[in-house]
Amino acid sequence: MTETATVTQCVVLTGDRNTQPCGDRPFLAWLLREFVRFGVTEFVLLTGHRSAAIERAAADIRASLPVRVAITLAEVPVQAGSGGAVFDARDLLHDRFWLCDGDSLFDTNLSRLLADAAADSPAVVGRVMLRRSGDGVVMLEHDRMTEGLPAGAISGGIRLFRKTLIDHLRPSCSLEAEVLPALARDGLLRGTLGDGYFHNISVPEDLARARAEIPARLRRRALFLDRDGVLNVDHGYVGSRERFEWTEGAREAIRHATDAGWHVFIVTNQSGVARGLYDEDAVRTLLGWIADEARAAGGTIDDVRYCPYHPDGTDDAYRRAHPWRKPEPGMLLDLIRCWDLDPARAIMIGDQESDMRAAADAGVAGYLFQEKNLLAFLDPIMEKDA
Repeated sequence: MTETATVTQCVVLTGDRNTQPCGDRPFLAWLLREFVRFGVTEFVLLTGHRSAAIERAAADIRASLPVRVAITLAEVPVQAGSGGAVFDARDLLHDRFWLCDGDSLFDTNLSRLLADAAADSPAVVGRVMLRRSGDGVVMLEHDRMTEGLPAGAISGGIRLFRKTLIDHLRPSCSLEAEVLPALARDGLLRGTLGDGYFHNISVPEDLARARAEIPARLRRRALFLDRDGVLNVDHGYVGSRERFEWTEGAREAIRHATDAGWHVFIVTNQSGVARGLYDEDAVRTLLGWIADEARAAGGTIDDVRYCPYHPDGTDDAYRRAHPWRKPEPGMLLDLIRCWDLDPARAIMIGDQESDMRAAADAGVAGYLFQEKNLLAFLDPIMEKDA
C-alpha cells in the first residue's frame, strides 16, 4: 500500500509555559490548531510532572480547536530528556508521527516537509523543519541534514518521524544533543527549509510578545474553493478518484495559497448522494484523498464542508432543501464560525452563480472561475487582496 503524505498524529513535548493564556486560549491551543490545518486528528501530550496543569487546560484546548480531535496525556519520567520521553511513550506512537516542542510555534507551510518526506526512502528515519537563523548560527552537528541549504538553517522545533526512531533512543537521552546529530551523520535524517514566523515562549518577555502577536497573526485570510468545475473537471457527479481529474493549476493554486499563509477550504454541493449515485462515505473518502494529494504537492486543505441534500433527490433521507446547499451560505458560515474567520478577509472561487450568491450572503468576495488555469486565475486576486 502506498504511503499517504498526510500524517495524522502529533506528539508534543509540553513544559511549564504551554498552558499560559495567549489571547483567548492557551498558547498550546494555537500550536495544536496549526497542526490540525495539515491533517492531524490525534495529539499525544507528553506532560512530565506538569500533567495536572495540562489536564486542567485540555478541555479549553479542545473547545478552542475548529475540528474534533483526540488528545491523550502521557506522563513521562521527569529526568528522561526529550528522547527518553518519546521512548517512554513508544506504545502510543503511530508508524509515522509529528514531534514538536510545546514552547515554540513556527508559522510555516508544513506540507513542504510532508511533500519532501513522501519522496524519502523508507530507510530515512525522519525530517526536521528548518528555519533561517537571524544571527547566522549553523547547527554544524547537523551538517548532512542541512547539506545544500542556506547557511544559518537551524531547527524550527518541528520534526516528522517514522516509529523506527525508537530503535535509536534510550530511556534517558536528548534528541537535539545526541539523537538527531547521530541520525544526520548516518544519513538517516533530512531537513526541509521553511519560511515564516517563529516564536518561542521560553522566557517571560517572549511570552508577553507572543500574547500580543500570535492571536492576530494566526487569524488568517481564507480561500474558499468550490470543488467540481474549480478543483476538478466537472464530469458530472464525481464520486470516486477514478473519475476525478484535477483542473490545470489546481494543486499549484492550493500550494500558493498555503505558502502565503492563507486558510484553504472546500465547500461543495454533493447532490449525487441525494440522487443515490454514491453515499456520504464515498464523498468523505474522495475529499480525504484530495486533501492528501494537495499535501503531497506542497499545499493543504484546512477543512471541508459538503452538502448531500437536494429537493429533487431520490433518497428520502436526503430529499429536502438545506441551508448548506449553495446558493445558501450555510457551509461558508459554518467554517467562518469554526475557524474564527473575518469574512472581509476571505474570498470564494466558484464556477456557478450559486457559488457567488452563497459567498455574497456570507459576506465573502466571490470570483467566478471560467478560465483554464486556477493558479493563473488566483494569483492576481491574492496580490490585490494582500
